[in-house]
Amino acid sequence: MEDKEADETKRAIIVWSLNELETLCNQLYIGTDLSQRIQAEKALLELIDSPDCLSKCQLLLEQGTSSYSQLLAATCLSKLVTRAVPLPIEQRIDIRNYILNYIASRPKLAPFVIQGLVQVIAKITKLGWFEARKEQFVFRDIIADVKKFLQGTMDHYVIGVVILSELTQEMNLVDYSRPSAKHRKIATSFRDTSLKDILVLACSLLKEVLAKPLNLQDQVQQNLVMQVLKLVLNCLNFDFIGSSADESADDLCTVQIPTTWRSIFLESETLDLFFDLYHALPPLLSQLALSCLVQFASTRRSLFSGPERAQYLGNLIKGVKRILENPQGLAEPGSYHEFCRFLARLKTNYQLGELIMVKDYPEVIRLIANFTITSLQHWEFAPNSVHYLLTLWQRMVASVPFVKSTEPHLLDTYAPEITKAYITSRLESVSIIIRDGLDDPLDDTATIFQQLEQLCTVSRCEYEKTCALLVQLFDQSTENYQKLLQSSTRASVNIAVQEGRLAWLVYLIGTVVGGRLTYTSTDEHDAMDGELSCRVFQLITLMDAQLSQSSNEKIELAILWFLDQFRKTYVGDQLQRTSKVYVRMSEVLGITDDNHVLETFMTKIVINLKFWGKSESVIARTLQFLNDLSVGYILLKKLVKIEAVKFMLQNHTSEHFPFLGVSEGYSLSDLRCRTTFYTALTRLLMVDLGEDEDEFENFMVPLTVSFETVAQIFNNNFKQEETKRMLIGLARDLRGIAFALNTKTSYTMLFDWIYSTYLPILQKAIERWYQEPACTTPILKLMAELMQNRSQRLNFDVSSPNGILLFREASKMICTYGNQILSLRNLSKDQIYPMKLKGISICYSALKSALCGNYVSFGVFKLYGDDHFDNVLQAFVKMLLSVSHSDLLQYRKLSQSYYPLLECLTQDHMSFITNLEPQVLMYLLTSISEGLTALDTVVSSSCCTSLDNLVSYLFKHLSKEGKKPLRSQAVSQDGQRLLHFMHQNPDVLQQMMSVLMNTIIFEDCRNQWSVSRPLLGLILLNEKYFNELRESLISSQIIGKREVLNQCFRSLMEGVEQNLLIKNRDRFTQNLSVFRRDMAEALRSDGSTEMGSLDMMS
Repeated sequence: MEDKEADETKRAIIVWSLNELETLCNQLYIGTDLSQRIQAEKALLELIDSPDCLSKCQLLLEQGTSSYSQLLAATCLSKLVTRAVPLPIEQRIDIRNYILNYIASRPKLAPFVIQGLVQVIAKITKLGWFEARKEQFVFRDIIADVKKFLQGTMDHYVIGVVILSELTQEMNLVDYSRPSAKHRKIATSFRDTSLKDILVLACSLLKEVLAKPLNLQDQVQQNLVMQVLKLVLNCLNFDFIGSSADESADDLCTVQIPTTWRSIFLESETLDLFFDLYHALPPLLSQLALSCLVQFASTRRSLFSGPERAQYLGNLIKGVKRILENPQGLAEPGSYHEFCRFLARLKTNYQLGELIMVKDYPEVIRLIANFTITSLQHWEFAPNSVHYLLTLWQRMVASVPFVKSTEPHLLDTYAPEITKAYITSRLESVSIIIRDGLDDPLDDTATIFQQLEQLCTVSRCEYEKTCALLVQLFDQSTENYQKLLQSSTRASVNIAVQEGRLAWLVYLIGTVVGGRLTYTSTDEHDAMDGELSCRVFQLITLMDAQLSQSSNEKIELAILWFLDQFRKTYVGDQLQRTSKVYVRMSEVLGITDDNHVLETFMTKIVINLKFWGKSESVIARTLQFLNDLSVGYILLKKLVKIEAVKFMLQNHTSEHFPFLGVSEGYSLSDLRCRTTFYTALTRLLMVDLGEDEDEFENFMVPLTVSFETVAQIFNNNFKQEETKRMLIGLARDLRGIAFALNTKTSYTMLFDWIYSTYLPILQKAIERWYQEPACTTPILKLMAELMQNRSQRLNFDVSSPNGILLFREASKMICTYGNQILSLRNLSKDQIYPMKLKGISICYSALKSALCGNYVSFGVFKLYGDDHFDNVLQAFVKMLLSVSHSDLLQYRKLSQSYYPLLECLTQDHMSFITNLEPQVLMYLLTSISEGLTALDTVVSSSCCTSLDNLVSYLFKHLSKEGKKPLRSQAVSQDGQRLLHFMHQNPDVLQQMMSVLMNTIIFEDCRNQWSVSRPLLGLILLNEKYFNELRESLISSQIIGKREVLNQCFRSLMEGVEQNLLIKNRDRFTQNLSVFRRDMAEALRSDGSTEMGSLDMMS
């Protein structure tokens, strides 16, 4: 009786728990109260960590009343099966079988629940791909399980396809928390054993669908076709060779189809199937068919022989022709976008000479040209797809000089039409955009620049036609614009339309002038550029004359684009003075050569900086233009003779250039461009500066005045915001100046100016405003720039203490900032980088510059009892321990400053490393171990060098043991400490050896030389563990391969001696290169491993 009551009580508790869990699910997935959702998330995380999580998941699946309960169960199971410590194999088999039976018995579950549960099956299958029980790979029979679903009802059929689709996607998904070598091994095995069969199965399912009459109203049938097409797409999107291609580089993609798939691709029925599906299916599904065709068009060229490739291309072109002859389906934006991608891939993968030889080329190129023209005319429809069409035409036109075929390419007929359509459509869009208040494409300069850079090549084909059109349109627009300006009514809408048209025309003229660099040009073409350029220079004069009454930012930005294109094309060291561009310009404007053009440039820059102070975009682009002009000695020599440049050098104050002011009307971000301004200005100053200290002092007067003002405000009750703004501006100005001072003489002038008087003010600012990155970041960056020994500018005279004085100031600033910043706790994920990690990364960068600069003898500090060096190293450690290992690698700027700094410390300051507390040393070594596999080669190479320094130090110490003289006692103590630590933690170096061997054997090792250097030391220090690794790898292979692998390892150490001398290291590096190649060949050969694991870190 008591037992019965206990059971009822227990059941009541379970029911209550279920009800509570379902309430939490609703709060989590559909609730609107944020606090309730946060509480629900905490409760559900506890559920995942609880020991009875599996039973509760089963309870939710079997007794849950809502789909959200089932989704929660799927989420919990997904977390469980992907834990770092895996569940027992029997338990994972049970979970997989349970889910398969569960969805088989409930095929009507909500789609998101089915997907969640199928993802669990896919994860279990992937992570257990190489696990065996009784000589059987127990997780690979998933394909057989799916075939049972394909024999059931339509709902079961769909689930079977979804399982294959999710599995293919999961196999392709890189989990960066796990070894990438293990992922590649699983993905490669899946590719070789299963992927082709899945693709063949999917294609046969699609053929079955097409063979029957399609009922497009039937949602179940539509869903089935959609899932099968997604499955095909997942197969074709598979990362076949481990390249992890950047998806943003869409136009460069080649699909590396395995050679074993040739037969599928050689059958013309395969391509026909997807073209037929495109024509037969409704828009949403036909879009997927086109996505598959994009991948088919991207198939690597080397899969086919020459005649096979021509036939394959012919089938693709035939399909294009059929689509363009029946273009109704392209009215849907998704299908239109995919078709544009498809066209672009044709030219990415095939040469113009091959396209010309296709039977239907003349007709197809006409259809594509008409399609492009229509697309450009309907500028408001799918604007993001235009990029692909312009890519196609740009690459076609760029290929014309290389075509050897006698067949006509017809691009001289169609390219001018494409250019004309782009020009006229953009001009016609202006009035509609203004009338209807639409988003103006001119505001999206990034997209405009991308399109114009593609158009510039196309526009130079049959240039006479394009030039004549632009001259006609420009003259017409400027005439209308001047009439409107002079009229009494000055209708603002009409003026805005003409200004919009002029902005487009200036952009377009800049584009075609810039196109001279991409296409074969003649003297006649240069004369045409002169015709067009005259008109823009005249417009500049017109616009600047009326700046006090009216101005237009869009025209100004377009003018800056034009000036920059003209600079690249006709101004510079390589310019031919006889260029015909100046003939017409000298007649109309009196501009006879590039000296006159430079005067015009500088006058325009000064006017912009004077009048456009409140337009951040115009100022930033103007200063970038000035900066580009100031690079190159020959141009600098010409520029300093110009009056406008002399004016800037003598009058760089906010009175003349308002953007240098600190009034309330400017945001903090405006001040960033000041660094660019002062970099360019200082380059100009440097041309004739020499050793003239008076001229340097005169140049620095405006900054001296500002610093004195700040100093006075600091000593009195000050206005915080104004002082802050002045300091931020000064820090940015000085950083620009310091960046450009690349000689010892000029840098010394700056040091003498700033050291004793103004650095203490910056120190105070760091101490006072450490919580405000807007203030600390520019000051820390200035200090980091001052520490850079670029061009040996910090190699002061032997009697000068400046190097040590500068380091002491940097040490004070880093210590002040480091100690203060550690008081900021509980920062949120989005705050931690801007508030803390960014500043730490700049401090590390400054410290690294000092340690590697060779202008400070650090032994002097200890000798004279100066603690600045010790303090800064302690600050380094404190800041480091406040950062997690994951953050070190996640934030690129932080990792790129920390790891090179660590490299410097292990190279020159091993006594500091060996005296660290054990937990700090473990933190450093763990960070090296994790950085060895970083995708960023700067990080991984630095880690290799740091590890090499540590290993070499250890090896050297061990070599001297027993024969050390008395004088090396101190060194010996440091070595003993490190050796003692390594004896207590032997797995640290073993783990790193395993990682490096893994990288060499299994991964795409991009810094093989760097990896080879520490690896030899690790092997010599851990020969026993190295032999264990070798045996582990060899024993995991089939017997036929073992002798080959044994020979590879023997060859690796052949001729390598028991020392780390450079000659011996080089020998090992050479052996390693051969070893890597031979191992890859051996592991790739027939009879690839199936049993055991190649992952040596497991």
